[in-house]
Amino acid sequence: MGLFSFIKNAGAKIFGTGKTVEAENAQKRAAAKAKASADELKAEEQASSKLEQTIRDLQLEVENLKVTIDDDQATVSGKAIDQSTKEKVVLVIGNSNGIATVDDQMTVEHVEPEAQFYTVTKGDTLGKIAKKYYGNAMKYPVIFEANKPMLKDANLIYPGQVLRIPNLD
Repeated sequence: MGLFSFIKNAGAKIFGTGKTVEAENAQKRAAAKAKASADELKAEEQASSKLEQTIRDLQLEVENLKVTIDDDQATVSGKAIDQSTKEKVVLVIGNSNGIATVDDQMTVEHVEPEAQFYTVTKGDTLGKIAKKYYGNAMKYPVIFEANKPMLKDANLIYPGQVLRIPNLD
């Protein structure tokens, strides 16, 4: 008789489950996908926790704050002390890398008029934005104050950043 050659990784296993290599590979892919999903879920939970901590560190008062992340969408719930705090929380979350949308499900204890949001473009300054919204570039401190504590310096804004533009009373 002699020596016969076969493809080493094809056919059913003699020892073990008797699955074909294709079935075994499919099972391995499914297990890897489940592990990747579990790893992604863990990363999303860590990011949610980190955002909640950042909001607390910024001393933004939200009772029962809860942030959840699913892919690139964050959902935030809780009861903000006022409209300004609610908007700042949304901006803290939305201006985070990896977040494309924020589902705001927060309530507000003290209702006030909503501010407008503005997305910074290349070449913008707070003065230019103030001129656009208020007709006076020298009103830039209003925008700066409305975006504290997220903004630490009036000159450090960047394209893509979203800012609160409060109504002037």
